[in-house]
Amino acid sequence: MFYPLSAFIAYRYAKSNKASQTSFVSFINRFSVAGIALGLMALIIVVSVMNGLEGQLKQRILGIVPHIEITKTPIISESPSRTSSENEVTETPTQTAEKTQAVTLQEISETPIEGVVATMAYREAEAVVQSRSDLRGVQVHGVQPEVMIEHTLVASHMEQGRFSDLTEGSFAAIIGRSLAIKLEARVGDRLRVMVAGASVYTPFGRMPSQRLVTVVGVFDMGSQMDDKVLYMNLKDVNRLMRDPKGSEQSLRLFLNDAFNYQAVVSALTDRVGVSVNNMKTWRERQGPLFDAVKMEKNMMTLMLLLIIAVAAFNIVSALVMVVTEKQGDIAVLQTQGMLPSSVMWIFVLNGLFNGIKGAGIGLVLGVVITLQLNNILDLIGSPLALAADGRGLPIEMDVVQIAGITLLSLLLCVLASVYPARKAMKIAPSQALQNE
Repeated sequence: MFYPLSAFIAYRYAKSNKASQTSFVSFINRFSVAGIALGLMALIIVVSVMNGLEGQLKQRILGIVPHIEITKTPIISESPSRTSSENEVTETPTQTAEKTQAVTLQEISETPIEGVVATMAYREAEAVVQSRSDLRGVQVHGVQPEVMIEHTLVASHMEQGRFSDLTEGSFAAIIGRSLAIKLEARVGDRLRVMVAGASVYTPFGRMPSQRLVTVVGVFDMGSQMDDKVLYMNLKDVNRLMRDPKGSEQSLRLFLNDAFNYQAVVSALTDRVGVSVNNMKTWRERQGPLFDAVKMEKNMMTLMLLLIIAVAAFNIVSALVMVVTEKQGDIAVLQTQGMLPSSVMWIFVLNGLFNGIKGAGIGLVLGVVITLQLNNILDLIGSPLALAADGRGLPIEMDVVQIAGITLLSLLLCVLASVYPARKAMKIAPSQALQNE
């Protein structure tokens, strides 16, 4: 099979045994290959675990927090195609009213938007919940049980009870396991919920709206929101807020990917005409947390990439010594007609072949160890139960991400080979042979 002479020579040298090379050069060469393999292996393991932890965080927290909430305040929509020059003509109030219309939440919920899997009438209020032993501030979420069962992860993480128990008029509540422990409350206990936002003035002063509710279920998402949320039927929350008709309730949007919220916000703004001021996204509450996790993952990736870069640039030392040692051989090849560019490609490809060996070993070890990481932790006696099911570290391997890391490692090896390759290309045959 025919392939270029430069590739043939580079391949022969890359696979040559230790006896055909200077022992020190061979040591540096093997050390650089091992460094690339270990760095890539560590990077694959760390990135896969960080992806898994980020996914668990996304599942646990964004499974509770509304992805997008549209408030009940008037949402004004004007035709985006109308320019300011067209509005310079004096219009009567009647004509202006015809051109400007209020978009209702019902119309928004019936408008198909890419990325939105479901909508639900929703209401949220700050409240204080009191048990026999403690008092805690919570967020009361007024929900529609049938929608929650179908489109939320909370419904599948119920330790006791179910969302269908939140029947209208029962004033039943579902709380998180952490909140239940702090309040020392169990299913069947009654809690007092007090909402300052719906207070009334009495002869004794301002009194908050309050109601006794019965705990009918306990969920456990394993997140920091478990002790801050109390679920009730939407109709019951409206009555608690002294708004039985629900005139102040909002619209909650469920997205197939919460991280893709910006595209949905743009669609609501451009197509439907919803004002940005009337939308709340999960980033307003939990954005800093996810930004911190993303920054940590990026810094870990950068640190391990620098380790790979250090190992890759060890190739420079090995190839520079090879160029110095093989000056006579390079001069002979040039006198026989080999072009300087072909000489350069010999050393570039030699560095690439070393990178392929290191990246190949690191890729295989990284994937195998990542897949067996929880078993290895159990074997050495230090298991970690961070997954939602409590069975170990959450691991999420991204094939595209791993392929990109591997290709980047190979690119670093090629870049490290450019300097010694250019040095070999500039060798003068007459001067090199004279020194032989």
